[in-house]
Amino acid sequence: MIQVEVAGLERARHQELARRLRWACARLGVGRATMGLRLVSSDEMAALNLRYRGRPGATDVLSFPIDGPELRHQAWPDDGPSPELGDVILCPAAAEEPLRTLAVHGLLHLLGYDHETDGGEMLALQDQLVAAAADGGGQP
Repeated sequence: MIQVEVAGLERARHQELARRLRWACARLGVGRATMGLRLVSSDEMAALNLRYRGRPGATDVLSFPIDGPELRHQAWPDDGPSPELGDVILCPAAAEEPLRTLAVHGLLHLLGYDHETDGGEMLALQDQLVAAAADGGGQP
């Protein structure tokens, strides 16, 4: 089971985004994990972006992985607690893509993908997931 803990702005959007994240986890073979999802204002995102990436201004999505990269590369033990993928922070005011797409983008970062270094692997996978969801692909 995938547990998504939600917080922040636009609470009405949280359930839709949590469903998308659970669906994407299932498509990626992640059957058991917890993660956080938070929607923030431009000011809060700008502060986070400066603090953690050294870049001024708000960005659309930030990800803070915990166990996700290990989960992508090796099986997680069935006995014991679920892996904690990490946290995805979204800023609706800075978003140039749908929040559902950005949530998937953030999830892929939690799993250790990095579009700045992987030669297009992450963004191709993101496009596949977004297209599958648009085509019905088991999307709730």
